[in-house]
Amino acid sequence: MRSIRVRILAIFAVLVIAGVVVWQLLPSNEVNRDPILVGTTDEVTSLDPAGAYDVGSWAMYGNVYQSLLTFKPGGTVPEPDAAESCQFIGQKLQTYQCKLRDDLHFSNGRQITADDVKFSFERMIKIKTDVGPWVLFPSLKNVVTEGRTITFNLSSRDATFPQKLATGAGSIVDRESYPANKLRIGNTVDGSGPYLLKSYQPGKVAEFVPNPHYKGAVKKSGVPVTVHYYKGAEGLLAAWKGGKLEVTHRQLPPATLAALNPGDPDLRVTEADSADIRFLVFNVRPDSPFADKKVRQAVASVLDRGPLVTDVYQGTVEPLYSLIPQGVIGHSTPFFDAYPSPDSERAKKLLQDAGAQTPVAITIAYGRGDEASVKESAEIRRQLEKEGLFKVTLKSVEWQRFQKEYAAGKYDAYAIGWFPDYPDPDTFSQPLVGSQNSLHNGYSSKKMDSLISSTLQYSDRGRTSSDYKELQALVGEDVPLLPLWQKKDYVLSKTAVSGSQYLSNGTGIWRLWELRRI
Repeated sequence: MRSIRVRILAIFAVLVIAGVVVWQLLPSNEVNRDPILVGTTDEVTSLDPAGAYDVGSWAMYGNVYQSLLTFKPGGTVPEPDAAESCQFIGQKLQTYQCKLRDDLHFSNGRQITADDVKFSFERMIKIKTDVGPWVLFPSLKNVVTEGRTITFNLSSRDATFPQKLATGAGSIVDRESYPANKLRIGNTVDGSGPYLLKSYQPGKVAEFVPNPHYKGAVKKSGVPVTVHYYKGAEGLLAAWKGGKLEVTHRQLPPATLAALNPGDPDLRVTEADSADIRFLVFNVRPDSPFADKKVRQAVASVLDRGPLVTDVYQGTVEPLYSLIPQGVIGHSTPFFDAYPSPDSERAKKLLQDAGAQTPVAITIAYGRGDEASVKESAEIRRQLEKEGLFKVTLKSVEWQRFQKEYAAGKYDAYAIGWFPDYPDPDTFSQPLVGSQNSLHNGYSSKKMDSLISSTLQYSDRGRTSSDYKELQALVGEDVPLLPLWQKKDYVLSKTAVSGSQYLSNGTGIWRLWELRRI
């Protein structure tokens, strides 16, 4: 993945001495100690890290839990957090070993041991929830501990294993307060991250306060932060305009983002290149109308991304023609090469070859959210029904129900976004198109699995480029999913708050501890 390029669009004055930015030289009669107010539309589906694999939940995990490794802003190589050190043992990339710090404690006061790390991974894989992160570790054979040393034994080479440890999937939980065979319920957390979860109302608000006992990669203590969760972009916008928020991230309406004024003296905007993508997933199970790849290819033949980019998203996204987005190793354009422009005649021929009776009746679902999602789905339906080839029924479904039902194969197709877990193209391959992938769409290909395995052989990730291009060509042929668009990452903040440019760098880590009042 490319290094994130950040452009601060607002202009603000700071004092610089010997190249160091200084904020606290001017006297202040009063220090505002109120929590910084942050707003987002991302939803937290579970406080238990074994039970969720989504952006909102992982944003929470990165603040209240600790992983053995983590990423610093802009970094692509993970660094120790709960670990003192980590490394591969030998040249086979099948044994990875970490030494745990000896000064870590959970928020309940109990000291963290290597057995807690072992427990955290074993329970995640044992519980194996439909929407859990266990799919990231198909090669993890076992975890062995000795003193403070944790050894991960893999069944095959995986050069990306350290990066996976640095994600929310690597969150360490207390083996004495989290059940081994099921998810923990309730609205509390026993973690060891930079923040403590003071209170939490699901779907509404979370109060974070700095963890005074945190030890790890983050060297500065944060300030209190309160995060407000909104059902859609319009609700987030209303709160922002109403002065109820000081920072917003993911997602304001496209029209608002398109109209941002860089000269606004009361606003600081961070616009970052991102690998945030969206695609249409096809249910390829035998009883689905999309079981035959020719029917999926027919959809790819008629879809026009232009109206989605210009009309629905107001130019805040770019058309995407590949599984791996622009700026990431291995990016290519197989869907542009194979389907350069909408071709209804080609789609008709494909459907005839598949023996499908037109119009093909299909159901397309999407997670209930903002107005843009509604418009996007309506535009896709318009295009598919235009020539009488398909008859589309749309379903708008509450997010948690949506996750469970697409995993159970309830929809013929569904639209979903994907945010990278770690800065490597593997985050777009195994979890999306590998056997037992996180999309649960029934797609499985021995050739695809072989290509994915091949990409994991090399610690020099540049050597994987040709394999990823072949992998993406196969996606363009099989069409288990159809890429739609790629967007930028926007963070807005009042000028009285600093550090918002470090809140997100296009990965799943949400750095609340970087926020400060000026």
